[in-house]
Amino acid sequence: MLKTVKIIGTAFPFRGGLAAYNERLAREYSKEGYDVTIETFTLQYPQILFPGKTQYAEGEPPKNLKIRRTINSINPISWLKTGERIKREKPDLVIFKYWLPFMAPCFGTIAARIKKNKHSRIVCIADNIIPHEKRFADNLLTKYFLKKIDGVVAQSKSVFNDVFKFTDKLPVKLCPHPLFDNFGEAIEREKALKMLELDPQPKYVLFFGFIRDYKGLDLLLKAFADPRIMQLNVKLIVAGEFYTDSEPYMELIDKLHLKEKVILKTNFISDKDVGMYFCASDIVAQPYKNATQSGVTQIGYHFNKPMLVTNVGGLPEIIPHQVVGYVTEPNENDIADSLFDFFSNDKKSTFETNIQDEKKKFLWSAMTNAISEVLDKIEEK
Repeated sequence: MLKTVKIIGTAFPFRGGLAAYNERLAREYSKEGYDVTIETFTLQYPQILFPGKTQYAEGEPPKNLKIRRTINSINPISWLKTGERIKREKPDLVIFKYWLPFMAPCFGTIAARIKKNKHSRIVCIADNIIPHEKRFADNLLTKYFLKKIDGVVAQSKSVFNDVFKFTDKLPVKLCPHPLFDNFGEAIEREKALKMLELDPQPKYVLFFGFIRDYKGLDLLLKAFADPRIMQLNVKLIVAGEFYTDSEPYMELIDKLHLKEKVILKTNFISDKDVGMYFCASDIVAQPYKNATQSGVTQIGYHFNKPMLVTNVGGLPEIIPHQVVGYVTEPNENDIADSLFDFFSNDKKSTFETNIQDEKKKFLWSAMTNAISEVLDKIEEK
């Protein structure tokens, strides 16, 4: 029987979806009776490599969570010290949240030290194995990390398949990203609009999260320039910080005459404000050009929001087409077709009803069960 769990990855005082995920996973294990500690960073990214304004969250630390800051992602001495300490502590389960090959030397070194105690089992929850924005040596780094662990939980079929491009020696289990239910309860649309100081008359499409080129905001802007969408009383809320050059997007808004159609909230959205944006919106759009899976989808499910996703990576696995939203090809014409269908045929209430059943598939207990299944396979080897 497992008793102690270490989660290694992002957590407070760092901000964003990775921190929210690890903190929510820790709460799930605590609820199930385990002694849980998150081991997080003193330095996550060197500032020169970080495209945002700040890596840090505002406010107080999350209550009733044990978070220890010892890992410097670019200092091998800290990797060795952290690995040696955890090796001595002998936790039953160590979970790495893996999303970027940049972290492979750090995580792999820590994992290698821990394994020397011949007690701890080391499982990776993989957001990505092959990153969206590829860089030199990515494959070598990921291969190094995978050699140091005992098993993998992949959060999409594409990531599941990617694991086998590197190794066939690890137990691998597929389990989708659970609901992001840690951003509060839903509030009335009218209240959310008032809090955001938005006109209650239009309908709203939400593009949420860090803005990177692969996320296809340009496709969504072009879809909004479609004559059918221009004639509807529909606006686009872009809520999230630019992690790429914003100028091409500003130029596109000007070129397509969309200034009256687009509301830009391009600062970082704090956890306490996330719910307002989702509750104010009628549909959430993820027009990604490539992807594996996305936490935005699971925030949408939590707030019962219809969603539009593109037919890339793991997104179509999570959104049944014409049941809780749309799966389109990643081009502006298909995106515009779906938006027009949604608003002109008033699909919102039908999709929201269906979401109530569909979201039951994405419980956090399913993730802890998937990890347990991987552990069982490890013991069978």
